[in-house]
Amino acid sequence: MANHQHSDHHDSESFAHPISVKLLLGVFISLVSLTILTILVNDLSLGQLDIWVALVIATIKASLVCLFFMHMYWEKGVNVVAFFSSLLFITLFIGITLMDTSAYRDSKDAFRNTLDLPVPVVTPPVSSTE
Repeated sequence: MANHQHSDHHDSESFAHPISVKLLLGVFISLVSLTILTILVNDLSLGQLDIWVALVIATIKASLVCLFFMHMYWEKGVNVVAFFSSLLFITLFIGITLMDTSAYRDSKDAFRNTLDLPVPVVTPPVSSTE
């Protein structure tokens, strides 16, 4: 008779880094609070600071998601460096591309003026009331 032992490994060792429900709820409440703060700040008239305040709040929210829901808080240093260096390069590529767009504005406007496109005439609809 063969001795078959069936072992289920459903304990905490089978999961890399279990997170307490208290921590997950804290992060969730923080994300909801920051979302409400984003909505409230949207109603304020801060002028030039509007976009910067929104970006700071969005960065904090993205950091919370990255750290706790993507488990970066418990990752090895190499993985964290690889993740953030890819974000840095994406930011650089998009930033350099956006810096270049204003260089072609004058030639684009000049080209548009040379096309001599007819201006569409919009006439209001005629109602037939008798």
